[in-house]
Amino acid sequence: MCSPEEEALLRLEEVFSATLAHINSLVLQPLLETTPEPSDAQGREGLRLLQQLHQSSQRLWEVTEESLHSLQERLGHQDTVGLESLLLLRDADRVLQVHVEYIESYASCVVVQAFQKAAKKRREFWRGQRKALWQLLSGVSSEASVGTALAQALHQPLAHHVQQYVVLLLGLGDSTADPHPTRELVVHAATLFGNLQSFMSQALDQALATQALRHSLSSRLRDVLCTPARRLLQDSQDVPVTVTPLRAERVLLFDDVLVLLQGHSVHTFDLKLVWLDPGQDGCTFHLLTPEEELSFCSKDPQDRMVWQWKVTQAVCQALRGKKDFPVLGAGLEPSEPPTCRCVAYTFHAEGQLCQATYEGEWCRGRPHGRGTLKWPDGRNHVGSWGCCRSGFGIRLVPQASEDKFDCYKCHWREGSMCGYGICEYGTDEVYKGYFRAGLRHGFGVLESAPQAPQPFKYTGHWERGQRSGYGVEEDGDRGERYIGMWQADQRHGPGVMVTQAGVCYQGTFQADKMVGPGILLSEDDSLYEGTFTRDLTLVGKGKVTFPNGFTLEGSFGSGAGKGLHTQGVLDTAAFPPDPSSTRKRQLGVGAFPVESRWQGVYGPFRDFVSAGCPGDEQETLLGFHVQNSRELRKSQEYLCCERAQPEPCADRMEDVLDELLLHREPPALRECLRKALSNSLHPLGKLLRTLMLTFQATYAGIGASKHLQALAQEEVKQHARELWAAYRGLLQVALQRKGQAPEEDEDTETRDLQVHGLVLPLMLPSFYSELFTLYLLLHETEDSLYSQGIANLSLFPDTKLLEFLDVQKHLWPLKDLTLTTNQRLSLVRDKCFLSATECLQKIITTVDPREKLEVLERTYGEIEATVSRVLGQEHKLPMDDLLPLLIYVVSRARIQHLGAEIHLIRDMMDPTHTGGLYDFLLTALESCYEHIQKEDMRLHRFPGRWDSREHW
Repeated sequence: MCSPEEEALLRLEEVFSATLAHINSLVLQPLLETTPEPSDAQGREGLRLLQQLHQSSQRLWEVTEESLHSLQERLGHQDTVGLESLLLLRDADRVLQVHVEYIESYASCVVVQAFQKAAKKRREFWRGQRKALWQLLSGVSSEASVGTALAQALHQPLAHHVQQYVVLLLGLGDSTADPHPTRELVVHAATLFGNLQSFMSQALDQALATQALRHSLSSRLRDVLCTPARRLLQDSQDVPVTVTPLRAERVLLFDDVLVLLQGHSVHTFDLKLVWLDPGQDGCTFHLLTPEEELSFCSKDPQDRMVWQWKVTQAVCQALRGKKDFPVLGAGLEPSEPPTCRCVAYTFHAEGQLCQATYEGEWCRGRPHGRGTLKWPDGRNHVGSWGCCRSGFGIRLVPQASEDKFDCYKCHWREGSMCGYGICEYGTDEVYKGYFRAGLRHGFGVLESAPQAPQPFKYTGHWERGQRSGYGVEEDGDRGERYIGMWQADQRHGPGVMVTQAGVCYQGTFQADKMVGPGILLSEDDSLYEGTFTRDLTLVGKGKVTFPNGFTLEGSFGSGAGKGLHTQGVLDTAAFPPDPSSTRKRQLGVGAFPVESRWQGVYGPFRDFVSAGCPGDEQETLLGFHVQNSRELRKSQEYLCCERAQPEPCADRMEDVLDELLLHREPPALRECLRKALSNSLHPLGKLLRTLMLTFQATYAGIGASKHLQALAQEEVKQHARELWAAYRGLLQVALQRKGQAPEEDEDTETRDLQVHGLVLPLMLPSFYSELFTLYLLLHETEDSLYSQGIANLSLFPDTKLLEFLDVQKHLWPLKDLTLTTNQRLSLVRDKCFLSATECLQKIITTVDPREKLEVLERTYGEIEATVSRVLGQEHKLPMDDLLPLLIYVVSRARIQHLGAEIHLIRDMMDPTHTGGLYDFLLTALESCYEHIQKEDMRLHRFPGRWDSREHW
């Protein structure tokens, strides 16, 4: 059986549905039909709002009809249709939303006085409808205007209807048993429509206050400030407040903006970008905006509280993008606005950001987090913002002509590039390096596109945007590389020039020109000492020393089409120089102290460590990983600053330092350093990769000159010392952070032991390819003689070769030997000393000098083990017996470029091994190498002793 409340709801819906239909035909339709198309903007706006109100009324009528139908179904089928089928209960939120839309449309019409204006335009028509119109109303004076009557006719029935909803729903709730499942639905619906009454009352009050404000403003201010959707929340004429520093005459708080009127000036502040900061006293509070900081002061603390509360709630409402329900400040969302927000704003104050639009994250009036900054001229900056525009960002700057952009991916500080950055220019040039105050400063690489008409690459130091200090430039057009000092973007100071043709020059530059005497080494090892031109043409006084020792001293010159001519003295009686020393002349060693060459690489790391390794500067030092921006430069639509996520082990500086503390003792330290150096996101790994870049830029390609071997060799050793110092610096920071005592300073001997024994073997593979190439070139002649000697000795059978090398016959393995499991069988007339030969061949499988020496030591052990089994007793070989046997093993091992290997080991070996076993064995290997080079001459003095056709 249906309750009386349900029956009353049915009658209420029937009456309201009929009333809505009547209002539509009596009021809304005539309003739209009798209102001609206005010619002014305000009139068209009023017509649009009336049309919107008509649509809202239609939806309200439709949902009322649907509610009525559900009630009829319930009353007609009480046994099968439950109470929860009523639309007011099962879909109360949708019914509520339709009512809210109607109320908001109605309020907008009230603000612009759409009813009064419509009634005024067709006064005679509405006068004839007066009697029918008043029948819809109650409590409205017959003396009231038609406009007022129209407004009441569209509001009063709805207000009465909602009030009855609440009464009947509350009664229905009381009549429903407490445990009944639909009781919660009834209570929920009653609560919603009770709140709707409050919302409707506040919406009408705000609309009337906004309408009254429009009358109090001049037409100019009305056009600027008043829109149908905007509502006035507070006026300083009602609740007094003063604002500094702008000294506003009137303060208006709308639901979307704060407005300060000052004479003819209007200052508008978007509430989404307003932060409230309570003051120290009870009468003042502060507002933070992107370009202003305002102080609000009231004589009465109560007035201050009103303004502070309303501003806070208005900001919350603006950020949510919808009105609070049921009243301002009573929404379900938190009543305190968030500190961090994401909003768009255009700067207006004079300065670097004038007219720029920032869209992104904010915090307390400042860009903070990720965001995009766009200027009217097409410049764009995307990045992570901190205080005063600091952090990582990408900026696009359009070129004056063509559809090209300069793309800056960099760290920024106070709006200027600072720290590591990558800049890709519209000219296709790319700079990767460090900046300071927006200019290239520190270490960096500037490179043209490979297809450029004059390709170039500069790797070195910069000061205030210019090349200054030590640097390397490769001129692809001229086919030459300059290694040396720079000043103010010009070659200035000592320098070395290497050409693709193999000619090398060392001298002094001034303002990009060669000045004074210099040294020129030609491909055939001729040496010229004197002056010459930029294109390496000999001119003026000089001296040429030929490889055979002849000298030519005099004046040199050249004329058009005449080639080189000279006038001087040719000396053929000079004592021939040592060919080895002639070929191995080295350049640049004394001109550029190794400690000062790459200070721009070491400097940022030292500064980072000195500052205590702050985590927020880690990426500024290490650089970053971004997607390729070739497409980014072509279109502003693809602006982004996504950086690859760092590996977990290198994400935080604290983790890096903790790792060092956990692995301070060998062999854990060796493994820790190995991992660090192999990780490009680790400070040590980043430093190593930058040093590799400088090494390749100097010594690869054109720079692969034998005359630069000493320069490269001492550079590798210096890098090892710097990497160890970098590790020590990080370790001291780690100890300091944990409150532990710092380690004592190392003495030179301890440091050298760690550098050569620990760091150099770990980092040498990174430089080995370029470095070993220089050794190959430097020792090419000796290795050629050695290869010829090996080829000659390979013609000997084993026993003949042992005899030729004067190996004592009692040491020959004349019978099969049973050797240990780690040795191969050595057989007469098969492969003598095979285990030693195969062991020595492993010397080329490693780049570590110590491991190469260990291979040599094991080879010596294999030789002695074989001899001991031949003799049947333990036997230590004296040098006289060892050397010929070692020559035999070396000749059979056939190691290519053995001279380069020996010299690299000698130069890079740990100084502590000098005078020890390793030194002895290396000296023995050197003797073998030199002996094999001379075998060609000995073979001619060994006639009749062997036949090359003899079977092995």
